[in-house]
Amino acid sequence: MQRRAIVRLLGGGVVLGAGIAGCSADMPADAVAAWSAAGRDEPAHADPRRWALSYAVLAPHSHNLQSWLVDLSQPGEIELRCDLARLLPETDPFSRQIMMSQGTFIELLDIALRERGQRAAITLFPQGAPGPQQLDARPVARLRLTPDASVARDPLFAQITRRHTNRSVYEPQRPVPAAAWRAMSDAVGTSVAPALAFGHVGASQSELLARHRALANEAWRIELSTARTFLESLKVMRVGAAEVAQHRDGLTLLDPMVVALAKVGLFDRSRAPGPDSFAVKSQLKDFAQKMESTSAFLWLTSDGNQRATQVDAGRAYARVQLAATAAGLAMQPLSQALQEYPEMAAPYAEVHRLLGARRPQQTVQMWARVGYAPDVGPAPRRGVPAHLLRA
Repeated sequence: MQRRAIVRLLGGGVVLGAGIAGCSADMPADAVAAWSAAGRDEPAHADPRRWALSYAVLAPHSHNLQSWLVDLSQPGEIELRCDLARLLPETDPFSRQIMMSQGTFIELLDIALRERGQRAAITLFPQGAPGPQQLDARPVARLRLTPDASVARDPLFAQITRRHTNRSVYEPQRPVPAAAWRAMSDAVGTSVAPALAFGHVGASQSELLARHRALANEAWRIELSTARTFLESLKVMRVGAAEVAQHRDGLTLLDPMVVALAKVGLFDRSRAPGPDSFAVKSQLKDFAQKMESTSAFLWLTSDGNQRATQVDAGRAYARVQLAATAAGLAMQPLSQALQEYPEMAAPYAEVHRLLGARRPQQTVQMWARVGYAPDVGPAPRRGVPAHLLRA
């Protein structure tokens, strides 16, 4: 959020100076230590599962909730469960995006295991898949490992610690080159996600770009203007270095002005601003500027929308983003129009029409902006021990 937006959000005429003592816009080192510690905290002879997990916990996740629980109690196996306390019931009521986030974790885990000469036989939902409405406590996946020096290493491994979601303004005059599009498309791979199709629109398609931008703006407006969906983000917002270091998850806000307001109890995260408030209007303006700077969008569509398909879509997205990172590109998912709550029904239908996905047979699993942008730092991560059920 922009600083002025937060000041007006409170509506009480409270104005604090920007140079507040003790407020820092720096990311706490402990909150992002997992990025530099990946593969280093475990000795070379240690359990390859924990070594691989140190890379898997860097996977992208909706709202950065990191809902991964791992059981290592069986030798040579990794069992993945979803932390049911870390869901998004308002913006992701059927947990489709949460399942995709399980898939991103599985893909990075598999890539890292290969790097250690481990072949993983991956079984999704070994005790059965949850229904389409609600998740349950049954495992998402079981990986059985076999040491195999001949297993093919994946060149995308080198990009895991470089991959970051980039929400900044992009460089509109630099189109995504054809070679990068091919690399991203090839990264999906029929072996990982056979039911998925990759599509994109680039700088030369100005009319289509305009439609993508307009739809993204409208979906963002709806999410900000719907109190319960805005509140869902506020509840996982970590304001200031102390909160970020404590939780190491969620959405990060380090603006010194906001931190100062929070410290004196003037930043109320229990109440959403009105749709006509300065806070909402400022965020809409900021978002529109970012969309206007975007010269390319990509998407993944699936035949069907089974739980396994959702997981596979997450695996594919992880690979696409790693391939984009290798090409020097930035990426940001645009999840709002793909969310299945009533107020988002019109954008949801429109994004399927725009991307040529026939409902109900096909589902748009991912829609993202892509392009060149200044580098950004990593998001907080909780580290491997926070995800272990039994070691």
